Amino acid sequence: QVPLVESGGGLVQAGGSLRLSCAASGRTLSSSAMGWFRQGPGKEREFVAAISWNGGITEYAESVKGRFTISRDNAKNTVYLQGNSLKPEDTAIYYCAADPHTSWAPVRLSEYVYWGQGTQVTVSS
Repeated sequence: QVPLVESGGGLVQAGGSLRLSCAASGRTLSSSAMGWFRQGPGKEREFVAAISWNGGITEYAESVKGRFTISRDNAKNTVYLQGNSLKPEDTAIYYCAADPHTSWAPVRLSEYVYWGQGTQVTVSS
């Protein structure tokens, strides 16, 4: 088990920015692909962004491309999601996830093994 803890969520006005963090304890994430997913009210959990173990490969959902940036600091065992130009439709619970078996940046929810509890992001119009 790899406990993942998200932080940085909150309430922000449309057009604003937030930076989410995902930290692991008890095990290093440096060899794991990492992803961010989100689940809006009444919606299924969907892919947002992913990053390979060394940061060399990143993937983004079309809905966030150009506005969100995923990054990682393996020395701090932490992954980040910077969201800019936020829209009300970005309102969701954001989850980070780890896949220790993959060297690239998976986009499918089913590929991820470990999950955090989520952090709420609310974007007001």
